[in-house]
Amino acid sequence: MPITDQEIQKLKETACSLRKDIIDITGWAGGAHIGGAMSMVEILAILYYKYLNIDSSRPNWEDRDRVILSKGHGGVGYAAFLASKGYFDKELLKEFNHFKSPFGMHLDGNKVPGVDVSTGSLGHGLPIAVGLSLGARLQKKNWKTYCILGDGECNEGSIWEAAMAASHFKLTNMITFVDRNKLMIDGPTEEVMGLEPFSDKWKAFGWIVKEAQGHDFKSLSEAIEFAQNETKAPVVIIANTIKGKGIDFMENQVKWHYGGLNSDLIEKAKQSVDRM
Repeated sequence: MPITDQEIQKLKETACSLRKDIIDITGWAGGAHIGGAMSMVEILAILYYKYLNIDSSRPNWEDRDRVILSKGHGGVGYAAFLASKGYFDKELLKEFNHFKSPFGMHLDGNKVPGVDVSTGSLGHGLPIAVGLSLGARLQKKNWKTYCILGDGECNEGSIWEAAMAASHFKLTNMITFVDRNKLMIDGPTEEVMGLEPFSDKWKAFGWIVKEAQGHDFKSLSEAIEFAQNETKAPVVIIANTIKGKGIDFMENQVKWHYGGLNSDLIEKAKQSVDRM
């Protein structure tokens, strides 16, 4: 169902609140991959608060939609959303990435309710999504698999092997996002290992490409609605985003791929989020 203005306003409020949660968790942990967590907030918000067919009281419900955060280092953002949906007590996140905490920097599906797939080694998420989607088809299930990739991750050959397979098997029961913030751990993607012409690459592998403004809920909604109704080929949504979005001193700064926050920076970051 197309998104309404009322839903957009509510999602904006949710995104603001979750950004502040991510800031807090980064502070509690002593450091996290905060830049890439901030760039995918709107993607996670629209999925978890509008489109996903899930039930946090039944994290292993067989007919739930599956989510794979292939860019698993963004777990600090993923954990914030799962807590907000009631999969576990938010207070537990004060121990994020601490000794003996169930919350590692990359979330473990065997330890964290709501995590369908453990990720961390980049390039693994899309191949797993292909397997899940094939499994759903063979079992005649209607649930969908949503996979979120980082753009730097698309340097991995396994991504493109999976892309070929998804196209070959016409897996229209999976929707893939690329968090296209154009920065990776070593610098700009186009300097480290150029991806452009990025859309053309996916098209050449047999995918339908929808580009979206990754911080605009209407744009994301239109892309998701299109992908959910596509029956001919898999769809990839290339979401153009800003690393560190919402925190002015982090935006488009590669040094904030990973970083820590003291009390002064936490306050400064939250004030920036309030000004969005």
